[in-house]
Amino acid sequence: MFSPSKPSAAANNTIDDSASVNNDKTTFGQSCLARLWTFIVNHPKSIAAIILLISTILFLTVNVNGHWDFALPLRGKKLLALMVVGYAIGVSTLLFQTLTHNPILTPSLLGFDSLYVLLQSLLVFFLGAISFTSINPLAKFTLEIVLMFGASLLLFKLLFSKSRQDLTRLILVGVIFGVLFRSLSAIARLINPDDFVVVQSASYAQFNTVNPQLLGISIVICAISALFIWRWRYQCDVLMLGKSQAINLGINYQRLAFGLLTVIAVLVATATSLVGPVTFFGLLVCALTNRIARHMYHSERLILVSLVAMICLVLGQTIFEQLLGMAGYYRSSLNWRVAWYS
Repeated sequence: MFSPSKPSAAANNTIDDSASVNNDKTTFGQSCLARLWTFIVNHPKSIAAIILLISTILFLTVNVNGHWDFALPLRGKKLLALMVVGYAIGVSTLLFQTLTHNPILTPSLLGFDSLYVLLQSLLVFFLGAISFTSINPLAKFTLEIVLMFGASLLLFKLLFSKSRQDLTRLILVGVIFGVLFRSLSAIARLINPDDFVVVQSASYAQFNTVNPQLLGISIVICAISALFIWRWRYQCDVLMLGKSQAINLGINYQRLAFGLLTVIAVLVATATSLVGPVTFFGLLVCALTNRIARHMYHSERLILVSLVAMICLVLGQTIFEQLLGMAGYYRSSLNWRVAWYS
């Protein structure tokens, strides 16, 4: 019987060296991943800015096929519209949640979207579909902003005076008016069903038909509102402690709340008049922002929510237009399967 030979000392040393090398590589890889994760967690704004830059490059360059003189101006205009709407919707929703101390509320509860749809229905009903499509875009844009901002300002004045500072009542009245506006627009469409297609197309957000003149006005409005919002960022931090605590700490609650409501109304009216209603988009981007933000200071969250909203719109529009061919998931998957089996 032969006994099994024992491994030599050189073989043992080789095995130990290879095991130590593998352990060193594993430890180094884990440390690199840990450092990368720490950097991502500690610098969410930088990561969001990089992702937005990549999304912008993809949006401007994918499937251009050499027609740069035509594609860049067209896509650049659409890119600016996406960024303006992302900033307006994201920031307005964040400020509204700060004011109401509720992370599941959006300014659409005040009836802005319903009022916009009602206005489109009334214009089509009284002017007709042909006259509606030939309205001066600047006049229509101005009318929509003035009407929505004026209605919200009247609502704020009546329900948010010095004697009555009840945000719950304000939101409830806004919900009731929203239901009323939707019912009136439905009645107007039932009276003249032939114009229903025109009203329906005007009731959804459209980024492909943005007027450059309206886009410039919207950028100016958003820039002016950003100056006021940035000045109020520290007061908004105090406001998150609660109404009583903010008043005890020296915040003029009446003035700050009315100013925030006014800015929210301006931003929502501008975004809605520019591209149409964007329902619940602000709720999505604010939830993502609160999840990845390091803290709840508005100096970080205001910038971060703008970047996240722009990323969602720009990257989503890139995927929808270039990858799916503006056909949706099911139709695109069906086309891919047909092409694969053929």
